[in-house]
Amino acid sequence: MKKTILFSAMFLGSLVFAQKAPIVGGDRDVHGCIPSAGYTYSQLRNNCVKVFNQKIKLKEVNPEGSSTSMTAVIFSKNMKKAEIFIPHQSAKSIILEREGNGKIWKSGSYIKENYVLVPYKKKGYQIKKDDVVIYQ
Repeated sequence: MKKTILFSAMFLGSLVFAQKAPIVGGDRDVHGCIPSAGYTYSQLRNNCVKVFNQKIKLKEVNPEGSSTSMTAVIFSKNMKKAEIFIPHQSAKSIILEREGNGKIWKSGSYIKENYVLVPYKKKGYQIKKDDVVIYQ
């Protein structure tokens, strides 16, 4: 009888713990993207993307610690807009708009910081925040 009660208690206890285990892929955001699988929502593509798989990746210039973060740049088809993914921002991505026919993209007045994307060397880019290079 004691063995039956002990096994029943163990079985019920395991069910309680199993109910609290997180479900893999159960962390979808409002757009249906799965952050734990590396997906972030892209406003320009209107789809989930893996930032680290994008063609244009930039490294942090002066990291605050022992690790270096990276960001990616996605351009609209007509190259008038650029989307950047800055880690540790309240917004997941920031849309920059090109000024005229030039090759400078700037953030709008809807955000507090002033971000600028400019060409750097032959095929690279720099992201500046308030006139300081933060990624290249």
